[in-house]
Amino acid sequence: MSVPEDSEDSRLSPEDEACRFTATAIAELPTDGPSRVAVTPAAAELLGVVVGRHGPVMFHQSGGCCDGSSPMCYPVGDFLTGDADVLLGTLDVPGLDPIEVWIGRLQWQAWKHTRLTIDAVPGRGAGFSLEGPEGMRFLTRSRLFTDEERAVLQA
Repeated sequence: MSVPEDSEDSRLSPEDEACRFTATAIAELPTDGPSRVAVTPAAAELLGVVVGRHGPVMFHQSGGCCDGSSPMCYPVGDFLTGDADVLLGTLDVPGLDPIEVWIGRLQWQAWKHTRLTIDAVPGRGAGFSLEGPEGMRFLTRSRLFTDEERAVLQA
């Protein structure tokens, strides 16, 4: 059954209207072709601070539990990855060594159709993540791959 466009039922309620949003692009550092991971300028700047204090780092995309779904930043070698993890790719931040980004295999199944972008926003970082004391926290943003990106990544 279709609802005529001018009927009362075809209009959004104020509550529904408040839930509407317009997605906007997030500025990212350039990547060499389609990539499963990217980094924003804000996150690149925060990474410079974190690496300056702690040395080379890596990310593991948290699957929930204590830290919600935050990207967790660890010194290289402090977080052991294994068969239950998938390497999404590396972040290329000027002046820093490449930064690996990992995700749990089960979470990968839910997110494999998306590009994950590491961003930084004001706030307190997750308990075990290195940015905690900096007054900023890392945040993962995502968007679906285009058909063209998906084709290149699956090749």
